[in-house]
Amino acid sequence: MTVQNDSPAAVDPGGDHIVVLGRDSRARTEHLGGKAARLGEMLAAGLPVPPAFCLTTELFRRFLDDTGLAKEIEEAAGTGFAAIRKEITARPVPEPLARAILGAYEELGRPRVAVRSSASKEDSAAQSFAGQHDTLLDVQGDDAVLDAVKECWASLWSDRAAVYRDDPASVGSIAVVVQEMVHADASGVLFTVDPMNGRPHRMVIESCWGLGEGLVSGKVTSDLFVVDDRDFTLAENRVRYKVTKCAAVEPGRTGMVKVDPELRNAPSLTHDQAIELARLADRVRESYGAEQDIEWVLRDGTFYLLQTRPITTRPSTETHHSPYITKVSDKVRTRTLWSRMDIGEIFVGRMSPLGISFAQYYQQNIHGGCAKAIGMRDHGDMDLHMGYLQGHVYLNVSYTSYMLSQAPATKDQSVFTERFASEEVDLGEYRNPFGQWPGGVNGFLSATHWLRDTVVEMATMKKRAKKMASSRLAEFDRAKRIDLKTLGRRELNGEFQRYLRYCYAMNVGYMPYYINAFGFYDVLSELCGKWLGDEGTNLQNHIKTDMSNLRTVESARDMWDLAQAAKKDPEVLRIIRETPLGDITAALQASSAGRSYLSRHLDPFMRVNGTRGRQEMELTHPRWIDDPSYVFQMIRRYVADDAVSPDATLQQSRGFTEQDSAAVLRKLPGSRRAVLKKVIGLYSKCSELREITRMAMITSVWLVRNVVYEVGRRLVEEGVLRDLDEVAYLDFEDVRTYLAGDAPAPQVFSRAKLDERRRTYEYHNRLPEPPLTFMGEYDITRALQPVAGGTRLEALGASPGQVVGRARIIEDLAWQADEFQPGEVLIARYTDASWTPLFAIAGGVVTDIGSMLSHSSIVSREFGIPSVVNTKHATQKINTGDMIKVDGDAGTVEVVEG
Repeated sequence: MTVQNDSPAAVDPGGDHIVVLGRDSRARTEHLGGKAARLGEMLAAGLPVPPAFCLTTELFRRFLDDTGLAKEIEEAAGTGFAAIRKEITARPVPEPLARAILGAYEELGRPRVAVRSSASKEDSAAQSFAGQHDTLLDVQGDDAVLDAVKECWASLWSDRAAVYRDDPASVGSIAVVVQEMVHADASGVLFTVDPMNGRPHRMVIESCWGLGEGLVSGKVTSDLFVVDDRDFTLAENRVRYKVTKCAAVEPGRTGMVKVDPELRNAPSLTHDQAIELARLADRVRESYGAEQDIEWVLRDGTFYLLQTRPITTRPSTETHHSPYITKVSDKVRTRTLWSRMDIGEIFVGRMSPLGISFAQYYQQNIHGGCAKAIGMRDHGDMDLHMGYLQGHVYLNVSYTSYMLSQAPATKDQSVFTERFASEEVDLGEYRNPFGQWPGGVNGFLSATHWLRDTVVEMATMKKRAKKMASSRLAEFDRAKRIDLKTLGRRELNGEFQRYLRYCYAMNVGYMPYYINAFGFYDVLSELCGKWLGDEGTNLQNHIKTDMSNLRTVESARDMWDLAQAAKKDPEVLRIIRETPLGDITAALQASSAGRSYLSRHLDPFMRVNGTRGRQEMELTHPRWIDDPSYVFQMIRRYVADDAVSPDATLQQSRGFTEQDSAAVLRKLPGSRRAVLKKVIGLYSKCSELREITRMAMITSVWLVRNVVYEVGRRLVEEGVLRDLDEVAYLDFEDVRTYLAGDAPAPQVFSRAKLDERRRTYEYHNRLPEPPLTFMGEYDITRALQPVAGGTRLEALGASPGQVVGRARIIEDLAWQADEFQPGEVLIARYTDASWTPLFAIAGGVVTDIGSMLSHSSIVSREFGIPSVVNTKHATQKINTGDMIKVDGDAGTVEVVEG
């Protein structure tokens, strides 16, 4: 294949400039780059690789010489990268080079192509350079191909690639692969050895629907398959519910789209396909004589390999089975009671490495202040209060109950212990390894200290709550006025320190309301049980679930009002219904009616509710103010003709009324009635203030999140992070160090550490959920397996009643809220306050984890819908569309029609 050109500058595509991979063998590897060289080797070996050609480093150097850029780059001497990138993309490709490139494209058949970089050290055994240079997908047409090639060339001067090189000033050279695009039905990665623990004979396949870019970026859910390479049998498979996939959304552009409902529960690979892929990978491994990391796609039942590289990371294994972060005696380690049940309803679920490191910051810098705020004279050893296992935060129930027993009101440790123990542990033989708080002078001093602080707290709690509520709106308004992008590092650190101080104050201020509400409820439960029997149970449940002042239900009311305001304006309603979620805000701003709706309705709503989000101590999760997709989804749902307001649902669910409560209380003697009314009043007031101040607490976390993501934005610009998704792998302490000093970002945030934290996070995501509560240590090898058959689950009935309805699995609230139909049974791993609007239209609720006092249980009881929690496997064993029966009395969930 030769392009005819009478000019002495003509390019010979069959020489050192353009190489048809798998056919031309004369080009040296250093001219092809690592990726292209390996693709050529696989093609030559007869492996199924889409056809491709490579623009070698020699052609790239020719481009630089012919355009005069070589001299400019030499003069830049390692600086001015941004200017060089701009110049490369702006310069036209000289005509002889363009003709050669397009000639090769013509011979390929001018299909849609993927244009990928292939740097000289890329995909080597030492470094993978994964994600450091550009890839452009679904490119078609002469001009688009030439532009994409220039983008790849220019990426050699990206900050992120410079950071990754051993010597950032040493640029080297780059080749470009132009490969026929495969619009994958499914795609993923296969490791010929387990990349996390190095266990032999385990080929690990991660597979998702659509293009693999969604999997690489961590934006989609994947299935997991493990094949034993000794006999090529499927040793393990875990099919997850897959809501989104990466796909071509228009020519030359890919993006996230929803997976078809019928495919969400379906495995992205069949059993036979997983085995076929493993056998194919074995051929690749045998060809190279080393363990491989292979990217693959599946189209119309045929596999194609897109890339292979040596596994560049040393496998590591988590050997510890205890959440302790410090060394303790064997007696303490093996007898400690750990729980992750409803820890403030903010540490729910698996957390990112950033989230875990922020929890550790909270443990060391804030938790002691919380202990002081609830009247503890001795705050204890901060290393002992909390622990971490498999990406989850655990409360040390043994140590916490021991510390709380220094106060007379919580001297009985069993009350606290039973509150945080799930049915997974037997407390019959449990003895606190820390013992009982000592008596004598020490005990007397602790008791009087607590009594004094409690008297002061009860006298000042209303005033402090009012101040906290006011401060959070003031801080919100102030934050909205500040553009963090304009601040220098020192100024940004000033804001960060302000937010950390505010976070400390709001968490410490919130804790007494949380503990006091908990304490008064226990007193209420004890008195109702002693004095009223079964009627007392009805009374306390009515009081517990009375959420007339609870912010979580108020937010549902506010969202309903927001929807009704949109419904009154046809233009606004059309925009919200018809515009893609990510573009709704901009579309509203472009409309006169939309701008009015924003200023009169949406902005005030966000000021009050916008800092809400799921897992509110998890810094990686955007709040409603950051990403309003969920709010718009719920507006769409609430404007439907069959939508029922939260208030109407609450009214219908009332079984035990205020009149019933009064009638029960009248049966008591006057003295007991007065005592019980007083306890009810104290509990109600503390609960109300708890919810008011909780919003201040989560607003303070949002403020901290803003600075962390501004740091992340700058790290992306500097090339330290590949994209903002990698913020999840930062260490919060590194963020503090970076802002407090002047060290270069690459010196503070090491790529090796980021990659190790990413691998650990991916490993945790592959593991089954650890128990809510356990004693001593937890070994993952003892993890429970899903129940056989999967048609019936027995768990914890959390809200009474029975319902039969269609199941709807919700994995991603923002993407799926508009799919939920009235009367469906909500199936989720867990819920928190941000899910409350869905409860107003749900027929029932089922969760993988939870307890009687978790969010899903409390809100289900308030809305009068059956709920079963802590099923462990509901999201795996039930499919969307299954007809299921939920029995909140018996604690069972049964599929009655598939």
